[in-house]
Amino acid sequence: MLAQPWWVNLLVLAPPVSYLIFRNRRLAIGRSALAGAFIFGLAFGFVEAAVVVYLRLATTILPWSKFLGLQAGVPAIPEPTVQILNSAPEKLIMVEVLREAATMVMLLSVAFLGARKLAERSALFLWTFAIWDIAYYAGLRALIHWPASLRSVDVLFLIPVPWISEVWFPLAVSVLTLAAILAANRWGPSANGAVREKVE
Repeated sequence: MLAQPWWVNLLVLAPPVSYLIFRNRRLAIGRSALAGAFIFGLAFGFVEAAVVVYLRLATTILPWSKFLGLQAGVPAIPEPTVQILNSAPEKLIMVEVLREAATMVMLLSVAFLGARKLAERSALFLWTFAIWDIAYYAGLRALIHWPASLRSVDVLFLIPVPWISEVWFPLAVSVLTLAAILAANRWGPSANGAVREKVE
């Protein structure tokens, strides 16, 4: 298995299934909506990375002394990162679960604001999620030189149980999802343009 629990591996089906569904639904998301979601995903991904740095400092997985004395190219924490589940207090884990739930609500909100049709909202959610995921790992790499490699083990999600895999797995799914959406999209008018035309 690539990831645990076993059903997390089913994420590999997301890109091809998304492509088939969106192609048949005549997906048409404007460039402005995709660009706006792209920028949001980048910024939110960095915020997520910063939060995880704080979490690792709070749980002493990443000591302050090591964080302040980081050297370029040297990972800030030992492998595997799943040790956070054992060292973090139960109340802190609950706060993290609630934060993850709030993150999903925010990503869904971007999709609802950027498109009107269900297929386009779904695609915009997946687009923003993928950008956010990639930016998250890029942010961690920039801040604490982690992941050390694409084979580093990470806790991807905590809802409803911890999702654990090597870093390359979610990154590959995210990149393929972006490619599937770009391939299926017909480059229709942006959501704002569509609303403007309807009003006029």
